[in-house]
Amino acid sequence: MRKPSTGRKSMTSTDPDKKNNREFAVITYLFVGIFILMMGYFAYFQVFLSEDFINSPYNARQNTFAEHVVRGEIRSADGKVLAQTVVGEDGSETRYYPYGSMFAHVVGFDSNGKSGVESFGNFSLLRSHAFFLEQVINGLQGQKNFGDNIVTTLDYGLQETAYQALGENRGAVIAMDPSTGKILAMVSKPDFDPNIISAEWESIISNTDSDNSVLVNRATQGLYPPGSTFKILTTLEYIREHPNYQEYSYECTGSIAMENTEIHCYDHAVHGTENLETSFAKSCNTSYANIGLGLDKKAFRQLCEDLLFQKDLPISYPSNKSSLALTENSNSDEVTQTAIGQGKTLVTPMHMAMITAAIANKGILMRPYVVDHTENYKGVTVKSYTGSQYGPLMAEEEAAKLQEFMSLVVSEGTGSKLSGQSYHAAGKTGSAEFSNDKSESHAWFTGYASTEDKGTVVVTVIVEKGGAGSTAAVPIAKQVFDRYFNQ
Repeated sequence: MRKPSTGRKSMTSTDPDKKNNREFAVITYLFVGIFILMMGYFAYFQVFLSEDFINSPYNARQNTFAEHVVRGEIRSADGKVLAQTVVGEDGSETRYYPYGSMFAHVVGFDSNGKSGVESFGNFSLLRSHAFFLEQVINGLQGQKNFGDNIVTTLDYGLQETAYQALGENRGAVIAMDPSTGKILAMVSKPDFDPNIISAEWESIISNTDSDNSVLVNRATQGLYPPGSTFKILTTLEYIREHPNYQEYSYECTGSIAMENTEIHCYDHAVHGTENLETSFAKSCNTSYANIGLGLDKKAFRQLCEDLLFQKDLPISYPSNKSSLALTENSNSDEVTQTAIGQGKTLVTPMHMAMITAAIANKGILMRPYVVDHTENYKGVTVKSYTGSQYGPLMAEEEAAKLQEFMSLVVSEGTGSKLSGQSYHAAGKTGSAEFSNDKSESHAWFTGYASTEDKGTVVVTVIVEKGGAGSTAAVPIAKQVFDRYFNQ
């Protein structure tokens, strides 16, 4: 007689099925998870990384893009074509720069590597937003599509004026809108003609002296002692440490003795009794050496770092870090040299322009940028770019006080060539010694000008071996200001 079933056998018989189901579910969820992660990364790559990846000089796929797209144009804000690809009857393509060396460093080149807008805008120039059906037809016919155009923030008139004003001098000129960060002009000399850079490449790279290389963009990569333009920072630190700064008084005799050296005012001038404002306006070295000796060295260095010394600048162009040697252990010689912008302190013109822009913009630094928008070859906007805040470099009331000091430089001091114009100008001159015997100086000016109807523009000028900033750099800045407000 058969025994009644207990049910155990049937339960045991289904255990392998349940186990298999669980394993199948785990595997399924694992693959679904991997798929979701891959799709997430793909989306992240498309949004955040693809442009950097395609723009990378190590990406071999760039040549593949160029096989299907005619490289787009680069234009100024006022419609001038700064770079274009000329297609010959035989289908050959030649990159052409209508204005030659005038925009050499800011626009860049597209042979033997890339630089400038040609480099960081490579992705946009090599992709096409022509009408979809047009792209399909071109593909079927084996024809290339037209790449997108880049419209920059560059003002042709300002660039032309800055280029001509700098003349045969080595150095740099930068003009920018402090309220947006738009770069309006960027000139660096010595320069090169990007139309013939391939033919001259061997001779260009054979010059191993980076100080004399035409490929160096002195606006962003040139490192110079800031001279008296650095007194902007020294003044700000003194004001922070001394709420009663208006009581400052100093008797300038033309020189002041340190431990191992003696500091002289420029051209051995004797300024007499000065307060802080007149010390700044007349750019009195001995007064600022005296000021430096009384500053908190740790706080002073921190201020400099807050104003981007020892830091990468937030710009698209390759740039060098500005640096200073001041520490808590610095001796009096190093402190006083730092206070007047000499010694081991080095700064780029772009950095000085950014500090000036923050002062003109109530203490807020806007990130400098040069691409306004991209558009397809028929002029339809693809992507627009706007200014973004880097953040405050100083308090609004501090910026306002520095504006007053810089206005005095024009009305009563070394920037007097800018007084009496149709615009209000303010700034700081500098004469930066760089040779061991202190017989030669670079000429500096950094400042801004404004009117009610045209707003504000910042201009920074460095003239290598130019001597006094008041005689070599200020006249160049004046020409740029004149062009901006009178064009």
